[in-house]
Amino acid sequence: MKVVTFGEILLRLGAPVGTKLFQKDYLDATFCGSEANVAASLSVFGLDSVFVTKVPSTEPGQAAIRSLNYFKVDTSKVVYGNGRLGLYYLEKGVSQRPSNVIYDRSYSSFSLSNQNEYDWDNIFENSNWFHWSGINPALSNTLPLICLDACKIAKEKHLTISCDLNYRKSLWNSDQARIIMSSLMPFVDVCICNEEDAEMMLGIKTSNTDVSSAKLNKEGFKITAETISNMYGCQYVATTLRKSYSASRNGWSAMLYDAKMKTSHYSQEYDIQVVDRIGGGDSFSAGLIYALLTGMTSSKALEFATAASCLKHTIEGDYNRSTVNEVLKLLSNGGNGRVQR
Repeated sequence: MKVVTFGEILLRLGAPVGTKLFQKDYLDATFCGSEANVAASLSVFGLDSVFVTKVPSTEPGQAAIRSLNYFKVDTSKVVYGNGRLGLYYLEKGVSQRPSNVIYDRSYSSFSLSNQNEYDWDNIFENSNWFHWSGINPALSNTLPLICLDACKIAKEKHLTISCDLNYRKSLWNSDQARIIMSSLMPFVDVCICNEEDAEMMLGIKTSNTDVSSAKLNKEGFKITAETISNMYGCQYVATTLRKSYSASRNGWSAMLYDAKMKTSHYSQEYDIQVVDRIGGGDSFSAGLIYALLTGMTSSKALEFATAASCLKHTIEGDYNRSTVNEVLKLLSNGGNGRVQR
């Protein structure tokens, strides 16, 4: 099984844990990016994983691609060109102090992409699945057209298309997002989102839910998922359900709506002591893609994806390094944390 992901890879500059940005005279450097995170996780799971992007042919750009080669991700379709490597600064929250992300990605190579730089017919050869996120079309006026090109050809080639909505208010506003996404969502088979994504990007509000007070209305999420499916023809709609007790402790679960069976499934909930929540949603996307591609039922696919994401929250850095066997062990033992010997 081969999965193609398309998006921007970034340099992440993070303050040491427990410190404010620039409190120390150094920052921890790692590589990341929503679709890059998904590609790395899928490769660790054992699938053929292809990552498509554009980076500068400088040392930072080459180093970013090497970070994915470590996981045996196929980067042969990467485009090299003008611009710079995008980056973001991260201050990780602790207890009542929230995390803070500052983007610095203007004029990045990826944002300067042109439509003629991506040969989608060739890229999708012998592939089964195409994954992208709502971050892409927010980065330039051209990227919505590139995403549309990719989706049209992926659909012609009968690939399953998944999209994690991933609303970022620092990149665009809700009105812009709704206009652009309305032309892209009809191609999406598997939609992944949270309550903010659904409201800000699709105009669908989940009733009686307040994440900051750890109040979630499961029936409201079911209605939201059904509405998305009916509006755009999605086969599956997955919603991650995060209860933010503090920056250091989250309740984590998810819901999956199966349009064919007209059923909604809810996962078990994990009480997570958070090490690094960045990339948590991407690890959920990767877990869901893996599970559905390998033939798991809707309920088992949801449990696998939620458990995979739970483990990612305990790992430093954006990439999820958990194997299929480790995810299955969590599902079987309930996460008691006992030493494995």
